[in-house]
Amino acid sequence: MTITVYGFGMSGNCWKVATILRLTGRAFSWIETDSNAGQTRTPEFLALNPNAKVPAVVLEDGTVITESGAILLHFAESTPWLPAPGLARTRVLEWLFFEQYSHEPAIAVARNIITYLKQKPAQAERLRQCWERGAQALDVMERRLAAHDFLTDAGPTVADVALVAYTQAADEGEFDLARWPGVRAWVARVLALPGFTPLPKPA
Repeated sequence: MTITVYGFGMSGNCWKVATILRLTGRAFSWIETDSNAGQTRTPEFLALNPNAKVPAVVLEDGTVITESGAILLHFAESTPWLPAPGLARTRVLEWLFFEQYSHEPAIAVARNIITYLKQKPAQAERLRQCWERGAQALDVMERRLAAHDFLTDAGPTVADVALVAYTQAADEGEFDLARWPGVRAWVARVLALPGFTPLPKPA
């Protein structure tokens, strides 16, 4: 048996999982699961993840892992993508928690509202909040990336995988990365690394 990933191909969170599997040389199968179309709310999927979200990963022995950050850490263990326990790893974890609390809820949500749900006028107030919070998150990243190649001093890690996932598509949520040149240069730098394939663009 191989690893099975339930994911939505346009999702940055799911892109992270496919990316770390490729980077660490693991074979996997992909089952396309569109959360916007309700496919994460079927009884079959809820048996895998009661939280009704992708990605969900089924390991070779049938064990299920959910939450993109946890999946990244699981597959990066004992690889160059995750430093050994200690301060270097803690710096990676700081960015992973930042991504899920401060970055993804703004930048990914704005992208989904505008590009996939097509609800820009109907959700104008929520978008305003996303743009404000997203800009704050990108400001934090810019302070680091204006003077450093990667998010931590350990070189490219799962922190970069996690944060480049939606930052590369920030324009789809109407964030102009020209305002954050360090971030924009970092996106290009990370995506140029071996094993990275950009997040698909909408049709």
